[in-house]
Amino acid sequence: MSKKTIASIEARMASKRLPGKMMMDINGKPVIERVVERLKKAKLIDDVIIATTNNKLDDILFEWANSNKVKCFRGSEEDVLERVVGAHEKMHSEIIIEICGDTPLVDPETIDLAIEIFNKGKYDVVSNTFMSNYPQGIDAQVFSFKALKEISETIFDPQVREHVSLYFYENPEKYNIFHMKAPKIFSRKKQRLQLDYEEDLILIREIYKSLENNNNNAFFNLKDILKLLDEKPYLKKININCIETKLR
Repeated sequence: MSKKTIASIEARMASKRLPGKMMMDINGKPVIERVVERLKKAKLIDDVIIATTNNKLDDILFEWANSNKVKCFRGSEEDVLERVVGAHEKMHSEIIIEICGDTPLVDPETIDLAIEIFNKGKYDVVSNTFMSNYPQGIDAQVFSFKALKEISETIFDPQVREHVSLYFYENPEKYNIFHMKAPKIFSRKKQRLQLDYEEDLILIREIYKSLENNNNNAFFNLKDILKLLDEKPYLKKININCIETKLR
């Protein structure tokens, strides 16, 4: 019997680099909707929940979730670990897929591969976000609820409370971690496909405009995205000067 596998999206409106980005428009839909709809394409995910904050600014995310019948949990703005654990307690999760809201190009096929590796192997964590050669923003992190709950109850370092999965990576002697390596066709760790800056938003909008509009709104995957960037190399230059912001 398969274990209940839930993806949680850490999302809030008070981003320092690009405030309000979760509701910014990408080819007719807000960023949060893009993240949710791509995650729901993953075959091995049972459900999705948004983990947002109690800040009044995030009322709009809560209202969007309710209007679109998407699960939502509200918790601490500073203690992201507590918030994510609370979201998964609400969902009775057994396996967690941790997703940041700034990944509107998240790839469901990569997510499914990570879950498959986790389920077949004896790993505590399967990840492509640390020591990764995947493009930035094509994130996949899988671990058990039990392991994250234990960290939440015993570790109170502010950095760990802010960065949900950080403790796993800082303590490799405690956890069996499988670091996913991208196949050669996807190996582009300097390519930004995540949303932190205005330039990122411009690029992501161009990708959706090109791939959605030209394919009658059909789903496009990571291979399609990178093929587009190779065919139109000027797109790669849009956000080339943006700095890397994720722990990788």
